[in-house]
Amino acid sequence: MKLLALDSSGLVASVAIMTEDALIAEYSVNYKKTHSQTLMPMLDEIVKMTESNLQDFDYLAVSGGPGSFTGLRIGSAAVKGLGLALGLPVVSVPTLEALAMNVCQSQFLVCPIMDARRNQVYTGIYHFVDKDLQIDMEQTPMDIHALLAELQKYGRQVLFLGDGVSVYREAIEASPIEACFAPPHMDRQRAASVGMRAWDYIRQGRIQSAAEHAPVYLRLSQAERERLERAEHAKSK
Repeated sequence: MKLLALDSSGLVASVAIMTEDALIAEYSVNYKKTHSQTLMPMLDEIVKMTESNLQDFDYLAVSGGPGSFTGLRIGSAAVKGLGLALGLPVVSVPTLEALAMNVCQSQFLVCPIMDARRNQVYTGIYHFVDKDLQIDMEQTPMDIHALLAELQKYGRQVLFLGDGVSVYREAIEASPIEACFAPPHMDRQRAASVGMRAWDYIRQGRIQSAAEHAPVYLRLSQAERERLERAEHAKSK
């Protein structure tokens, strides 16, 4: 079986072609261009480079959220369009679980963090038993200091990765946690990691139709939050 995986949940745009046993190709770009400019041309290029045929794929996998609202919508639209056109099922992989798969078989407690601004991160807490990802805390938006307090309870060395590390590294290093950090080639979103986690979901039967798929934002967008704040302010007058 063959799978096409996409990740546009953060700054990195990434596309991968995989089987259960092999990564056939992966194309990732971490640059200034928007995902609307890069994702579909990357997909087209990787399909051509591997002499693949879209009809040969059995599944589509996508980083389903949380993450950038615009990025998630672009990835979701891509897999919905392909899925509807090709009649393929979609595997929606939680973004933080996919990030954790970057360091599969790590001996440490794994804590991916994505910057959600205002001292907030999108995060989850994981560990591995051999190759199997175990979830200690489901992905959630969380204040960085509350997260660090939660991690102290485990009494274990913690491996951090994700774009939130550069923003909150000083706070992490100032905490009592014994922390280490993933190297640059492992600390951002990768479509191959989405694909790896997707095979777990496929074996569990956790798939959906293209029509059913929708991204998971976990919280309101900034525009929606500001609208609600204005409404609450107007009520209080």
